[in-house]
Amino acid sequence: MDHRDVDQAVAEMLRVLGPHDTEDWTGPAGPLEWSCWTTAAHVAHDLLAYAGQVAARPAEAYLPFDLTVRADASPREVLQVVAAGGALLSGALALAGPDVRAWHWGPTDRTGFAAMGVAEVLLHTHDIARGLRVRWLPPAPMCSPVIRRLFPDAPPGDPAQVLLWCTGRGELAGRPRRTSWAWQAALSP
Repeated sequence: MDHRDVDQAVAEMLRVLGPHDTEDWTGPAGPLEWSCWTTAAHVAHDLLAYAGQVAARPAEAYLPFDLTVRADASPREVLQVVAAGGALLSGALALAGPDVRAWHWGPTDRTGFAAMGVAEVLLHTHDIARGLRVRWLPPAPMCSPVIRRLFPDAPPGDPAQVLLWCTGRGELAGRPRRTSWAWQAALSP
């Protein structure tokens, strides 16, 4: 996975949610306790945080900064902040060589940060779409590489459904719903 995957995922989020940016985003984002607005701001935060990690390459912790989206920002403006965060992560990934490592619960390479960025965008787009009553599933071609990189022990099946199941957001035939989960972005020692 690389910067092009991040670009594609952010473009998909904007395509899906952009037409609904005048609706009420104060309700919950699907199964989350966060509002749709807060969930979108969270996506922007994570994209920026991942960009910072890739650019600064800290070995032991996250950089001590946070993104604050002004409370009076409209959903359209929050989506613009998501686009900015996505572009910053994409740029950092494009410049990072294959040997670059940065901390995310261990040494993580650029493919791990790209996969996490795509996962955050796809999963939270799904959450927000549910909150806005928009029928949408993450595209299978975007889900498959995320599953391979972050959930190497995932069961076979439809990639969108498997990704949702891996993150506790859906059912998968013959398997209990997950109530806790973690992805594996850090490389093995």
